[in-house]
Amino acid sequence: MDKFSFLNAAHTGFIADLYDQYLVNPDSVEPSWRSFFQGYDLANEDYSFKDDETSLEIPQEVKKEFLVVDLINGYRTRGHLFTKTNPVRDRRQYQPTLEIENFGLTENDLDKEFSAGDVLGLGRVKLSEIISHLKTIYCDSIGVEYMYMRNPIKLKWWQDRLNTNDNHPNYSIESKKYILGKLNQAVTFESFLQTKYVGQKRFSLEGGESLIPGMAVVLREAAETFGVKECVLGMAHRGRLNTLVNIFKKPVRDLFSEFEGKDFEDEDIDGDVKYHLGLTLSKTYRDGNEIKMNLVPNPSHLETVAAVAEGITRAKIDRKYDGDSSKILPIIIHGDAAIAGQGIAYEVVQMAKLNGYKTGGTIHIVVNNQIGFTTNYLDARSSTYCTDVAKVTLSPVLHVNADDTEAVCHAMQMALEFRMKFKTDIFIDLLGYRKYGHNEGDEPRFTQPKLYKAISKHENVKEIYAEKLLQEGSIDKNYLAEITTEFKSMLETEFDESKKVETSKVKEFMQSTWEGFDREELPAMLQPVDTKYTADGLRNIAKVVSTVPEGVKFVRKAERILQGRAKMAFETNQLDWGMAENLAYGSLMEEGFNVRISGQDVERGTFSHRHAILRDELSEERINLLNRNPKSKGQMTIYNSLLSEYGVLGFDYGYAMGNPNTLTIWEAQFGDFSNGAQIMFDQYISAAEDKWKLQNGIVVLLPHGYEGQGSEHSSARIERYLQLCAEDNMTLANCTTPANFYHLLRRQMKRDYRKPLIVFTPKSLLRHTKVISSIEDLATGEFQEVIDDTINPEKVTKLVFCMGKFYYDLLEERENLEREDVALVRIEQLFPLHLEKLQKVIDRYPNVKDYVWAQEEPRNMGAWSFMLERFDLVKLNVRSRKYYAVPAAGSSTRFKKRHKGVIDSVFSNE
Repeated sequence: MDKFSFLNAAHTGFIADLYDQYLVNPDSVEPSWRSFFQGYDLANEDYSFKDDETSLEIPQEVKKEFLVVDLINGYRTRGHLFTKTNPVRDRRQYQPTLEIENFGLTENDLDKEFSAGDVLGLGRVKLSEIISHLKTIYCDSIGVEYMYMRNPIKLKWWQDRLNTNDNHPNYSIESKKYILGKLNQAVTFESFLQTKYVGQKRFSLEGGESLIPGMAVVLREAAETFGVKECVLGMAHRGRLNTLVNIFKKPVRDLFSEFEGKDFEDEDIDGDVKYHLGLTLSKTYRDGNEIKMNLVPNPSHLETVAAVAEGITRAKIDRKYDGDSSKILPIIIHGDAAIAGQGIAYEVVQMAKLNGYKTGGTIHIVVNNQIGFTTNYLDARSSTYCTDVAKVTLSPVLHVNADDTEAVCHAMQMALEFRMKFKTDIFIDLLGYRKYGHNEGDEPRFTQPKLYKAISKHENVKEIYAEKLLQEGSIDKNYLAEITTEFKSMLETEFDESKKVETSKVKEFMQSTWEGFDREELPAMLQPVDTKYTADGLRNIAKVVSTVPEGVKFVRKAERILQGRAKMAFETNQLDWGMAENLAYGSLMEEGFNVRISGQDVERGTFSHRHAILRDELSEERINLLNRNPKSKGQMTIYNSLLSEYGVLGFDYGYAMGNPNTLTIWEAQFGDFSNGAQIMFDQYISAAEDKWKLQNGIVVLLPHGYEGQGSEHSSARIERYLQLCAEDNMTLANCTTPANFYHLLRRQMKRDYRKPLIVFTPKSLLRHTKVISSIEDLATGEFQEVIDDTINPEKVTKLVFCMGKFYYDLLEERENLEREDVALVRIEQLFPLHLEKLQKVIDRYPNVKDYVWAQEEPRNMGAWSFMLERFDLVKLNVRSRKYYAVPAAGSSTRFKKRHKGVIDSVFSNE
C-alpha cells in the first residue's frame, strides 16, 4: 500500500502552508509531517522516495504545490537580486534567475490554480497571479533581504507585513502633498546653493534627495504613532546641510553666513566647516507630540560618528528614560563606500545586542551613491551589497530606488515599525546617484564617463514624483510651481539678510544636558578642587567592598581578595591601587554620581587588581559589591567590552557626552592598544571643544610602564597624547600613589566643567610594596600635580624630574647608593603643567647644579620633547634610552641592560 496515499485526500493549500511553516521553523511542525518534509527535501530532484522494497511517488498535484511553494520561497530569498532599485545603472545579472523553469514549472502551469496561494494570503489562484503578486512585492522599487533571519516570529512578521499591501504604500492625497513638499524643499535647496555658491564644497544630496521626505516621515511617525520622545542622528557629509535645514530647521541665514566664510563670534573656539556641525532642537507635530532631535557633530572620518551617536543614545536611555529604549530612536546615515570599507562599521554593528552597548535597535540608512570619492563600487567591496555587514546580526535590509519617493517613505515606515517591535537593527540601502563629483569642485567624468553621461540626462526626482501625482490627479499643474516659488522666495530673503550679519556662531549641542556646566580655560584647570571624603565614610565603603553578601558564596580566591581588602582598611591602613580606586567610585556614588567603565577585561582588570564584579560560585550571578551599598545614590555599571578599541572608545565618548554626571571610563587592555582608537583621540577627545563647543568628561586609562614585556606592552605612547595637548583641551596624568589617583578621579566629577582625562596607569605598581596610601591620605588630601621629595634640600645638587613607575626604580637605586645629593620630583600632571608649583619646588633647592628630566622611554618617545618645549623654568638635561624605532626591546636581558643604563646615567656625575 502507498503509505503517502493520504496526501490525495489532504487539502493541498494546507500542505503548502505547513511546508512553508516547516521551512521557517522545522520544530514547529508536527513530527510525522516534519519527517515527510525532510524526506521530500532529500528527494527533491526526482520528487520520489525510495526504500528497499518499493518506490513511492508523491501525488502529482501535491508535487506541483510544492514546486510553487519553492517558487514563492525563491522570490522571498532571492527576489532582491532582480528588483528595479537602480535609477542610473543596469543591474548586474545573477544566476539562476527566478524563471519558472528553474523551479520545475512550465508555461502550461501558468493558468492552473494552486492552493499555495494561501501562503501569500491570496487563496487558491492561478500561478500567473501568484507570480505577478511576487514580482510586485519582491522585484519592484524595494528589494527585501530577510530570509536569513533565524527567528520565525520575525520572518512571519515580514511575510505578513509585505503581503498586507504588496510592499507598496497607499498614501492619502494629503500625505502625498506632504511628501512632495519635503522633496521640493530638498531639491530646491540644493539647486539654490548650486546657483549661489558655485564650486563651493557642500557635499550635495542631489541624486538622493528622497532621503529628506523619508526622514521627515519616519520622525513624524515615530513621534505620533510610537511616542518616541527623542532621536539621535549620526551622519557624514553627504546631504548634511539639507538635513540641517529641512529636517532640523537650522536657520538658513546662519548657513549662508557659514558659506560666506565669516569669522566666528566666539574668540575662544576655532569652529569647523559647515558640514561638520551639529544641532539640537525640539519639534512639535500637529497632534501635540514633541520629539527632540540631536544631529551629532562629526569629523571627516565618516563612520566615527556612528559609535558616538550610539553612546549618546545609550546615555539618554539610562539617564532620561529609565532604560526604556522605545522612547529614543538612533538613526545612522552612512555612505555606501564607508559602511563597506570602514572597520568601525562592523564594530558598531557588533555592539547592537551587547548588554553594555545596546540601544534598542538602530535604523541604518545608506545614502548609496554607487561610488566612493572616485572609486567604483566594484573596486570598493567584495560583498554583493554595501550593506552586507547587516547580516552579522541577522538584521533585515531594504534596498530602495531613491527615485521612487513613496517607496522610500514606505521603506522608512516599515523599518521604524520593525525597530519598535523587535528592538533590533534594520538597514535601508537608498540607491541613488551623485550628481556632481565627491565635492562640487570635482570633475567625475575623469573616472566615470559613462555613468555621468547617464546622470546628466537623468530626470530630477522632484519632477518624477510631481508627474506621477499630476497623472493620478493628486495635484494640478500649478501646485508644484507654487510651492517651489514660495520656498525659493524664503531662501532668497534669508540669503539677502545673511549679508548683513558680520560673524557666524557655533550653536551649542544638547544644551539642556549640559546646563550648569560652564566651559573653562587654563586658569580654572590649575585651581585646587575639594576632593576630601570623611574617613568614616571611606571605612563604610571599604566594609561594603570587603564583605561577602548574605546568601552568596564566592570562590575561595575571591574571598581571599575581600579578606585582603579588609586587612588593608581595618588593620594595616595601607591601601593599594585597586582599593583606592574602589573607594573613589564608592564615594562618588554616595554623592549621587554614577560610574560607567567599559573596555577589554575591565571587570577584574587586565592585571587582576579591580575585581569590580564577582560571581556567585553556585548561581554565577554577577555581583557588584559597590551597588550593594545602601548609602549610594548613584549606580556603577561595568562591562567587559567586545575586542574593539575604536568603536568602544567612540561609544563611551558619546556616553560621556550624553551623561556628564556619570564618571565614564574607557580602559585599554594595554596602553599601546589605544592606537587602534587614534581617530577618536585626534578628532573628538582633543579637539571637540574647540571645534564644536563640546565639553566631555571621558576618562581614558592607559596602562604604561617598562617591565620587560616587549615592544607592544610597555609604552602607551605618551608622546602622542602630549602632542595633542594645547591651551586647555584636556588633562594628562601619570600618578604614583593610590591616593593621588583617588583624588584625580574625584576631581574629575567635582569640577563644574568637564575636560577629557587621560591617565597613564601602572601595572607592576598595582602590587608594589611602596605604592600604598592611608585612609587619611584619601580623607584629607587633594590631587597633587607635583610631588616633591622629602630629603634635605640643602644637600641636593641634582634635581631630577620624573614620572610614574620610573620614580620607584630611581628611588630604589638612590637608596642602594645612599645618595642624599639627588632629589626626585614627581610630575603627576603632565598637562597642563602646574608651573607655579614647579617653580616653588625648584626654589626649595638652592644648591642645584644640574636639572634633569629622566624617563625610561627612548628619547624620541615619552615626555622629553614636551618638556623641552613647555618646561622653561630651568634648563633641563635629559637622561633616557637613546633614539629607537621600537618602544622597548623584546629580549628581557637587553631590556634590563638598557633600563639599568638609564638609571646609572641619572646618578652619574658626568
